[in-house]
Amino acid sequence: METQATLKTKLDKCLQIIRKYDWLIDSYILDFYVDDHWGKLPKAWRTYFEDLPPEELCYLLNTDSTKSTTTSRVWPLSILALKQAFKELCIDRKQKCRESLPRSTLLDHPKLKHIFIKGVKPKKRHELESMASLCKHICQENPVDFVVDFGAGLGHLARNLGYAFNIKVCCLEMQTKLNAQAYEMDDNMEKLKRKYVPDIPSQKPEHVDLRLTADMSSEEFLHTIEKNMKLENDKNYTFGIIGLHPCGDLGAILMRMFLKCRQAKFLNFVGCCYMKLTSSECCNGGDYGYPLSNYLRANNSRSKLSYEAREISCHAIELYHERLSLKDYEYLKVHSFRAATERIIIKHYPELRHTRLSSVKHVPDMQFADYFYKAVKDLPCATIPLCDLNTSITQTDLLNWKNIVIFYTLRLFFAPLIESVILYDRMLFLMENDCQVQINAIFDPRLSPRNHITTALKNR
Repeated sequence: METQATLKTKLDKCLQIIRKYDWLIDSYILDFYVDDHWGKLPKAWRTYFEDLPPEELCYLLNTDSTKSTTTSRVWPLSILALKQAFKELCIDRKQKCRESLPRSTLLDHPKLKHIFIKGVKPKKRHELESMASLCKHICQENPVDFVVDFGAGLGHLARNLGYAFNIKVCCLEMQTKLNAQAYEMDDNMEKLKRKYVPDIPSQKPEHVDLRLTADMSSEEFLHTIEKNMKLENDKNYTFGIIGLHPCGDLGAILMRMFLKCRQAKFLNFVGCCYMKLTSSECCNGGDYGYPLSNYLRANNSRSKLSYEAREISCHAIELYHERLSLKDYEYLKVHSFRAATERIIIKHYPELRHTRLSSVKHVPDMQFADYFYKAVKDLPCATIPLCDLNTSITQTDLLNWKNIVIFYTLRLFFAPLIESVILYDRMLFLMENDCQVQINAIFDPRLSPRNHITTALKNR
């Protein structure tokens, strides 16, 4: 169990490393050729990487301490030191504890399982089942009258909880259309349940149109809950708060609402989209999304995490590790195409630097010209003639694709450290407010890159 003192020490060490490597973390890959990112690397690193097969970069992205990665020679000592520091400081990404969680047989019932998984991709199904199982486990140890699901969408998680585990759920979703669809899916589930398993107890979810904002008072929030759950005359109810991937500041909003509501007994959420967090640099008020803890807020300049840092922390490092290990070079070359495109755009239309381009689906053996014209199809640079693409500079850029893979991998190397700072800050914030807090990797990181769940219980 982490203490506030150990969290503060870890945050200090994490941020000290991040400050030293801001120049790397905050560099956009699309500027690789324009700003000569390769030349910014330490000379010892450049020398080491000159003849390194790209697949050996897997060593940098291996976050599972139980699995070793083969390397042909000794890495630079500075990188080895970082690797060891990350092992000690970063929150473990290896999935844990799923086997010990409860599992409902209804999820596999031949007549019902299609309702649980209808329209749900394998990644989402994995998340829903794991999240529901953990919530059931927490409810067994910390009984509440119901749970409140923020950003419930079509109610998939609520149906897992209500029908598979007999937990009452109040679903909050700001899109009325999604709530209407959720009710329809609930009705279909009710019909099938009455027909095939009428004796198994269950709870039909309640769906509420509500947009939760940072300035919403706890009184307004509770009034909405009480009205929809028919609790106007009962103030002694209790509930838990859950959220599966609340985006950006919504995670911080959930934490603050949890602390403000006396009736809220536990909090369970998995964050995402850290780059959308507001910070002290862009907000005059105190309700920004990072940092949250008093400890980091006492020195905002020291704890600063740039947009670029928060964005790289959201990338799927295990998936990139897999592509490196499989020598999927054609896919890896896409970053080189984008950087070469940026150099051409800046040469002919400097005012379009960092302009958002059209998404281009990768296909094997794609030629750069095909990529370029698809990417810029809606921009003035779509008129640039082919002869201005096939220059010696562009050809050299494309031949240096491996350097981009190395630089991008180095940035990904820091991603778990940056995410750990965000999660440690949230953990410390909750502990400063008299909560017991745990952070565990509940999902398989290969399926769900944001795989850590934050669980908080109030001490009072």
